[in-house]
Amino acid sequence: MDLIPLQMLPAGQAARIDHLLGDPNDVQRLQEMGLREGASIEMVQPGSPCIVRLGSSKVCLRDANLFQILVQPLASARSA
Repeated sequence: MDLIPLQMLPAGQAARIDHLLGDPNDVQRLQEMGLREGASIEMVQPGSPCIVRLGSSKVCLRDANLFQILVQPLASARSA
């Protein structure tokens, strides 16, 4: 399956983080929040700000961060 920018993920869609791009300081900040390569997330609210579920937490991201995160959408339980 193709990689897409996080902001293109629809609400309710699960995905796995594949790449974090950008300034090393920004990437480190995302990783400190738990947004690491291989982490599973679910889009709660697309847009800006967007909200993603990461484990039992919710993380709010603004435009600049959304372009730095490439994800691989996962098959939903409904379509499996």
